[in-house]
Amino acid sequence: MKKRKLNIYLDGIPLKDIKNYKNKVDGFTFNPSLFKNLGVKNYLDFTKKVAKAAYPKSVSIEVIGDDEKTIFYQAKKLAKISKNIFVKIPITYTNGKSTYNLIKKLDEEKIKLNITAIFTLNQVKKIFPVVKNGKHILSIFAGRIFDIGIDAEKVFINTRKFLKSKKSNCKLLWASSRMVFDIIFAKRSDADIITIPLPIYKKQRFFKMKSEKYSLETVRMFYKDAVKAKFKI
Repeated sequence: MKKRKLNIYLDGIPLKDIKNYKNKVDGFTFNPSLFKNLGVKNYLDFTKKVAKAAYPKSVSIEVIGDDEKTIFYQAKKLAKISKNIFVKIPITYTNGKSTYNLIKKLDEEKIKLNITAIFTLNQVKKIFPVVKNGKHILSIFAGRIFDIGIDAEKVFINTRKFLKSKKSNCKLLWASSRMVFDIIFAKRSDADIITIPLPIYKKQRFFKMKSEKYSLETVRMFYKDAVKAKFKI
């Protein structure tokens, strides 16, 4: 069976780099932690700049509230900024309770959503009744799933099978990438989207390198650093 095209989104890219990469990738993703790392001071102002710089490419921006009323208000406010924004909604609140009702209300408002921090198929099944007809993104945090000793590829493939069986319009996103091989994982798992940090994106150049050549470069790097540091044994 032919695999679908994998769209590549850059994760947490600096504003100044969006112009250079927006014609090379399919979209961009952000979260509050990434905004913090970028030194953002004004959440809404930066969101507007990102959306404008990336337009018409997709941009996922996360809410920062922790209750239904607050997030509903924030989501509507973010969605009004630009047509290319997908509003990121966490799969649960910080107390562990499902955001099911919130997602249902936002879906009814026709707001494009990126449901984030998904770790299990059961989480997808729980919200599926309210997202099945929308063109929302479901972000499976593969890297963090691997972190806890679970095969994220199996979780992803099983989720794909479930969505396919239900003929869903939702897009599956391979998130929390840790290495360039995540691109291979995502393609193998029939993902619609992968989001990766810029340094990992750039490592794709190594895919064309022969193993022996990369081995030799590694040996030379170690030796060069030893000489430069003037180490002695």
